Parts: sequence; structure tokens; C-alpha cells
Amino acid sequence: MIYDWLRNITFIWPENFILLGIIPFLIWRYIKNEKTDRGSFTASAISGSTPATFKTRFRHTPFILRILALTCLIMALARPQHQTQKSRSEGEGIDIVLCMDVSGSMGTTDVQPSRFQVAKEVAIEFVKNRPVDRMGLVIFAGESFTKCPITPDKNTVLNQLQTLKIMDGGYLEIGTLIGEGLAMSVNRISKGTSKSRVVILLTDGKEDAPPTRIVDPETAMEIAKANHVKVYCVGLGSATSTSEQMVKDVAGNIVRNYIDEGLLTRIATSTGANITGLQIRLHYKPYMGK
Repeated sequence: MIYDWLRNITFIWPENFILLGIIPFLIWRYIKNEKTDRGSFTASAISGSTPATFKTRFRHTPFILRILALTCLIMALARPQHQTQKSRSEGEGIDIVLCMDVSGSMGTTDVQPSRFQVAKEVAIEFVKNRPVDRMGLVIFAGESFTKCPITPDKNTVLNQLQTLKIMDGGYLEIGTLIGEGLAMSVNRISKGTSKSRVVILLTDGKEDAPPTRIVDPETAMEIAKANHVKVYCVGLGSATSTSEQMVKDVAGNIVRNYIDEGLLTRIATSTGANITGLQIRLHYKPYMGK
């Protein structure tokens, strides 16, 4: 804290620091006079040394204080100023929720280093480029979970993204519930007062629902439309609905290498998202990591 405060100190007249050059001269003169002005005489005594007193121990203190006072005076002549930097950003004030698929298939490495890692990097870069808007984070696998509510604090959102793991460390059920993830995202964002509300859906496949499913993607899409929430979709993988393949994820499980492009496009267009704008259809070539 002290370092940060001192780092913002500037001087109007820094040329006055040249006066500090007199201090070494004063120290040299003091040491010289100390040697020449000291009186001495010879006398016999039982002890060869004289015990030190308070006065002899602190005899240099007045000179040290004068040097410090002179240094402070020269610094004052340099006119130190403390700068407080403030910035103000203006924008549309959009409320945005990132809805991320963290199912096991996101660990597939057909997109290097993995679908999940690419999704995280895309999301982190997106958050960094939105300095004004409020952000939130919802994750889903076999169930959905609000990882970070809507907040203007970008550092909180970035921290949650950077520490995010597949299946959120094993606390979520197995599956891919796009509908419930989208429905929860819309629920979180619809409570805001912003005129423009957006959900960014990042997923690598189609609905893989367990028996406990409550909301399907079509119903979630209608919920988004009813709440005037635009849903932009990001598909991650190397295969589309015209080329379904079976591959192994990072844990060795067999998963679909499949993007339901029709569903993602339908969600985006029906909710009013501009396909040529923020929506990204990412059929990645091998990703070259940093």
C-alpha cells in the first residue's frame, strides 16, 4: 500500500534535488572537525578506558537531525505532488451472462489444447474487451449452476473463469443440459434493469439429457424470447450436424463429436441475435496455444 502511494508521487521542480549534493560535503566536514576539535590529555589511571555516558553515546544525534531536516527541506523545495488517477468509461450498459458447457465432452482434444480450454480463453478475452457492461457466469453439465451472479466487477468474473474446471471439479451431474443452462441464464439476467440483455451460450454439442431434465432447449428458447433476451451461440468442435463422429474425451469416455448447428442457429435467430454480429460459429482448426 505504501509502495503504491509513493509510486504516484511526482515533483514539480525536481532540479532542486541538486542541492542534495551539499550533504556529503557537510558529513565530510563534520567528521574532519570531530577529529581535529576533540581535546586530549595524558593522565595515569587504573582503567585504560572511560565508561560511556548518555551524552557521549548520542553526541552525533543533533548533527543527524540537522541533516534529515535539510533533506526534508530540499524535498519540499522540489514540490512533491501526489497524483490520483481516475477514469470514467461510458457505454450501453449491457447485462451479459456467459452460459458455459462444462460437461465431460468439453475435455475432448479435437480442438487443441481442448474444447474446454479454448472456450475459457474465448470467454476471458470477451470479458476483458467489455469494460463497461455487467457480467455473470452460469455453467451447466447434467445440471446448471450460477457460478457468478451479474456484477460490474470484471475481476470477479475473470477469476471464476480462470479457476473453472470441467464438471466444476466433479460437483455437477453427468450430461449436457443446454436447455436448463440457458433457462437459468435467462432467469439471472431477466432480473436486471438494463435495456439490453444478452446470453452468450458456449457448448460443444447437442442436448444429452438425463431423466431429471426439467427444461428442454426449445422451452428455454421461448423463455428467452418472452424476456427479450438475445442469445448468441458459440459452438466448439471439429464436426457439425453433417459429420457426426464418436471420439474419446480427456478421461477416455466415448462422446459425440457433434455440434447441433441447427439448434444453435435457431436459438440465436429466434431470440433476435445478429448472426453476423456477436454470434460465432467456431468449427476450430487445430488451435495453436500461446
